[in-house]
Amino acid sequence: RLIADKVDCPVLNAGDGRHEHPTQALLDMLTIRRRRGSVAGQKVVVCGDILHSRVARSDILALTALAAEVRVCAPSTLMPKGIERMFVTPFTDFDEAIEDADVVMMLRVQNERMAGGYIPSTREYRMRYGLTAERLKRAKPGALVMHPGPMNRGVEIDSEVADGPQSAITEQVAMGVAVRMACLDVLTR
Repeated sequence: RLIADKVDCPVLNAGDGRHEHPTQALLDMLTIRRRRGSVAGQKVVVCGDILHSRVARSDILALTALAAEVRVCAPSTLMPKGIERMFVTPFTDFDEAIEDADVVMMLRVQNERMAGGYIPSTREYRMRYGLTAERLKRAKPGALVMHPGPMNRGVEIDSEVADGPQSAITEQVAMGVAVRMACLDVLTR
């Protein structure tokens, strides 16, 4: 916003603090659409550090605008107050949130922002909120696994899942390049 107020040209938000990350949301929507056929009607679980995540906010805005059912899951210390106003259903129990999900999007534990004692330990966090192969079985068969990166393997997601057949993480990275190139192309015309 600061830059947009001072220059006479289009400005593309490439992600700002805890606020938003719109190009990540665009590439995530494209990935879901390519893999699932549509965003509308998908049951999407966004699990992790919702409080500090700019990706979570942008994805929630995009997912709800495109008629997905959005569930957010985090420890109560990492769940923003009033999150329900964003038309999502909050959960603190990941096993309950992931039940019959079409898409499971994991968010990074942002260690650099954990000085306030948000989680007791990464070990406990993994036990309650880590996406393991066993926990993924609660989602629909073939549920799509996503993560905007970077990943803390063995904390919010196990390598077996991140590199598994249901993972679209590599595709997300590839879509990131294409989507951002398209945004720049539109802005420079």
